[in-house]
This record gives sequence, C-alpha cells and structure tokens, in this order.
Amino acid sequence: MVVYAGQGDARRAMTLLWRDRRDRPEPAAPGRRPELSVDLVVETAVSVADTDGMEALSMRAVGERLGRTAMSLYTYVASKNELVELMYDHAFGEPADAAEADDSPDWRTATEAWAHRLWDFYLRHPWTLEVSLARPVLGPNEYRLLESLAGVLHGAGLSPARIRNTYGTLHNLVRGQVQTAAEARRAEAVTGVPEDEWWYERSALLEEVAPDFTTRFPVLSAMAEAGAFVNETEDEPYLEQEARETFRSGLASVLDSLEAHLSPGDRGPRRADPDTTLT
Repeated sequence: MVVYAGQGDARRAMTLLWRDRRDRPEPAAPGRRPELSVDLVVETAVSVADTDGMEALSMRAVGERLGRTAMSLYTYVASKNELVELMYDHAFGEPADAAEADDSPDWRTATEAWAHRLWDFYLRHPWTLEVSLARPVLGPNEYRLLESLAGVLHGAGLSPARIRNTYGTLHNLVRGQVQTAAEARRAEAVTGVPEDEWWYERSALLEEVAPDFTTRFPVLSAMAEAGAFVNETEDEPYLEQEARETFRSGLASVLDSLEAHLSPGDRGPRRADPDTTLT
C-alpha cells in the first residue's frame, strides 16, 4: 500500500501542518470524554495505525477510539488523506526531538546516532513507510529532522551539495533496509506461517528442484558454506537480521567515505555555528 500526500486543499493542509501547537485543551476530568481537537484526532489516529496498520485506519476507526462518530471528526480534519499527512509529521516529532537533544561529541557519532534513531522510529511506526517520498508532506518535524543532520554535517565542514546528497543517501539507506525488517516482523501475522517453517520448507524444496544449484551458483554456495546466511539471533526474523546488518555496513561505508573526504582539521566540530555562512 502506497499513500501519496498532498491530494487535498494545499493551503488548508499546510496551515494545519504548521499550526501553533502550544495552546492545547486541558486534559478532561476523570470520567469525562476529552474535548476534541486536531491534536487529539491526530494522536488517536497514530495509535490506530501503530496498533492495526495503515489498512485499518479510517475516520470511523478513529472516531470509535474517541467515542465519537466519524462525521464529528470532519470539523477538525477534512479527509483521511489530510489526516495521514498530519499523522506522518506528528510521528516524526519523536526522532526530531531526540536529534535536537543529542549531545554527541563529534559529527560521526552524532550522524550514526541519527541514523539508528531513524531505524528504530520506522520499526515503531511501520505505517510511515507507506507514505511515499514522491509527494513529501513538508511538515515542520520533517524539516527539524533534516535540519538536525544538516547542522551536524555543516559543522563537520561539508559543502551544501554534499550535505544534501549525504542526507538522501542516509535516509534512503535506512528506509530501504528497515522496510524489509518491518515486513519480516509482520510476515507471520499476515501469512499465518512461522518464519522458520517457511524457510525450512522452501530450502528443502530448492535442493529437490535444483540439484545442480551448487554448480550453477558457485559463489553463493561458497558463501552459504562459510555461514554468510546463518541467522545468529533466533528471536529475530532472518531477513530482519540481514537488513539490520546491511544497514550497519552501509552506514559505516558512508561515514568512512565522508571521513576520508574531510581534512583533519574538519573532523572535530559536531554542530554548525548558527552564524556560520554556508558556502
């Protein structure tokens, strides 16, 4: 399932995304239903998507969680698509807050932490992976997350173009691999077939239907013999472990490349001076 943001009224959606969230209703007294607000509708919708997935998200499902009708929500959010945009940016407040609070001592440690936080975020909120990057939401928390990394890389001495390319590389590295990890977590629940059972059955059949497999694929066979495809963590799906290892390896390669590009004097600062001009 792919969801494209930006299909409703652009002015209304952008105004809601960038609304001032400092004035929020007081919590309802015990036993009373909370007063509805955009924030409450969005937070409840995030809870529905976290628990049941994007396919379960509807105005009706959100309304039921709040003890209201679906129609009552349209006063606050015009459509499901608009709701998804608000949910997406609201959820990204988590890694943005953490990135802004990070006090790692150097740019490499900070960048590594940024990428790992994004990985963990996507696994907590896998529905966000269904929102296409082809139509970005353009909300404040997305920009805060980008700004936090851009500040670190600028402080390390990278040029604007390299900062942009590094952000794209890191974000796509995380998102691409975590997509596999998130799907591996859901596979048993969706298909009803346990992870080990699925692999054992098909591995045995592969030996039967392709008795010349070793001859046809000698390098892959040698890799298997050397244990390259062994799952060392029994409580983690095989493909999730593989995706995590690929992510870590790719992250190290990107950071090594950046470090080699930087001059020795550029490797110490962690964040940019706000008064420093980008050139």
